[in-house]
Amino acid sequence: MTNTELILSMLAEASTKDITAATNPTNFADNKKVAKQGGNVAKVARLELEAKTGKKFITALNAKDILKELPESKKKFAKKK
Repeated sequence: MTNTELILSMLAEASTKDITAATNPTNFADNKKVAKQGGNVAKVARLELEAKTGKKFITALNAKDILKELPESKKKFAKKK
């Protein structure tokens, strides 16, 4: 997962939390709608960013893949955290 993917994921989560606080859903169906709305906020941001840069931001990478690409000295630091 790249930094941009992580940020977009955090945006979706924060948006969902804020929409939940504003609308106070009471059942599963309402919560599902709110979750989709929160995800849509991040989707719109991603599409706008992709349109402005001409670059795709969603990758198949996960944290393990990114750690494999780091130089050996940075891998040791990443594992200590």
